[in-house]
Amino acid sequence: MTYTYQSPPIPKAFIWRRAHSLTGLWLVLFLIEHLLTNSQAALFIGDDGSGFVAAVNWIKGLPYLPLIEIILLGLPLLIHGFWGIHYLFQAKYNTQPSDGSQPSLPGHFRNHAYTWQRITSWILLFGIVAHVIHMRFLEYPVTAQLDTQHYYLVRLEKDNGLYTLSKRLGFDLYSQSQIQEIKQTIFSHLGPLVALEETPEQLIAAQKNREEKAWVEAFESLHINANQLVAASKTFGIAELLIVRDTFKKPIMIFLYSGLVIAACFHAFNGLWTFMITWGISLTARSQNFMRKMATLLMIMIAFLGFAAIWGTYWFNLSH
Repeated sequence: MTYTYQSPPIPKAFIWRRAHSLTGLWLVLFLIEHLLTNSQAALFIGDDGSGFVAAVNWIKGLPYLPLIEIILLGLPLLIHGFWGIHYLFQAKYNTQPSDGSQPSLPGHFRNHAYTWQRITSWILLFGIVAHVIHMRFLEYPVTAQLDTQHYYLVRLEKDNGLYTLSKRLGFDLYSQSQIQEIKQTIFSHLGPLVALEETPEQLIAAQKNREEKAWVEAFESLHINANQLVAASKTFGIAELLIVRDTFKKPIMIFLYSGLVIAACFHAFNGLWTFMITWGISLTARSQNFMRKMATLLMIMIAFLGFAAIWGTYWFNLSH
């Protein structure tokens, strides 16, 4: 008589832990790409962030970009974040002093790394949400078209360096008073927005009137004050470069983003080290020690790229 052994089903908790691990690896790769791109706004001093502009324009030109962002970034973030929060509430720290009711083992380095992995999780949870709201909703370029040219409009705090940069990078600046003059000029001769008859001339004239009205509305949607300007760029990359420059000339933003980079890099590369163990890539004590050193080196290098973008974009490369 022969007996067949039926393996038990794989627990769902195991599957989700592996999904959490794999999405974490993917997000590490995204972090490297993101900070590598951003660093080009500052590292090559004197080139006016041309590498950053080219990289951002290339990404912006990808077909089906919103779908790519949802599948390759949104879903991994959602999966990793959801299960990360779940594990956060199950975490038990053992590096703090204890009355004996809980274990306390502060002398072990990996226990501290475990604790900081959870602390940085909370920092990243709120920091990434704030970063997305800031860059994708509050400061995201407004699009407008005038004649055959497409423009990206951004609101900036006024400083003298913007005027010299505008000549080198090829964007236009508009003050509050200039926007009012444009509005008065356009509305003083604005014709019908819908063609009275479907002749080619009237259709073209109505289209031009709609574009001019939308042009004014795009400016007004930015709600600038006397100490602000609107920059109109022909490329998305230059508009984003100006947003990054404007963000990192504020000391409070430098402080907040520096903390976010530290948290992200520690979380990413400490997680990469544990990923190697989880998936059986690094099993022996010797290989784990080697991978820990490699992960630490990568953490320092990628953090440097982030700091370069934060501290160098305005203060070293694009102040004037």
